[in-house]
Amino acid sequence: MTPSQPLPNDYESALRELEQVLAALENGQLPLEQSLQAYHRGTQLLAYCQTQLAEAEQRVKILENDLLKDFKPNDPER
Repeated sequence: MTPSQPLPNDYESALRELEQVLAALENGQLPLEQSLQAYHRGTQLLAYCQTQLAEAEQRVKILENDLLKDFKPNDPER
């Protein structure tokens, strides 16, 4: 887990790596320097995931003509 690693190519990969980073940090067994590197990497991954979600939300808004509707599984319009 080095901070200079490139970001993953997709949201799911970033989320998996973020979960691994969090597990390592929560374990509490990392030396201080590795904990700092893991924390830095985690912030990079979190920012990437947030950006990907915001972009997906924007695409959905465009597809729905900015009129998002509540999801109703039995709605005949969908």
